[in-house]
Amino acid sequence: ALMATNPLPTDATVIASVSAITALANSGSLRIYTGAQPALNGAITGTLLATLPLSATAFGTPTASAGTVTATANSITSATAAATGTAGYFAILKSDTTTIVLTGSVGTSAADLNLSSLAISSGATVSCSSFTITQAES
Repeated sequence: ALMATNPLPTDATVIASVSAITALANSGSLRIYTGAQPALNGAITGTLLATLPLSATAFGTPTASAGTVTATANSITSATAAATGTAGYFAILKSDTTTIVLTGSVGTSAADLNLSSLAISSGATVSCSSFTITQAES
């Protein structure tokens, strides 16, 4: 039996992987919730604070550089907060609004999604000026 314990995929392989992930987000949404980020394959919990619509083509074409593949989101539409609370995590959902593509932490620095403030008030405008997905090739 053959077993590869540390394979190194090519740029093209990782670009294809990131492209597949980002395509799932087309016409989907970035949603911000209270509470802790769900575990791997966990269900969404917490209060939905805001739903920001993603573009029909949610991300640009991924590119490889120095062992990392990066895809940058196209324009993300601002939204009005639906509830008041403290942002804890985000989820990107497919356009069917039920299938989770990915989740991530929310903070004011060094998080997967950095906000200017974690305090979100119902009726306030919530926006995301830039969003990237990166995948290391090793």
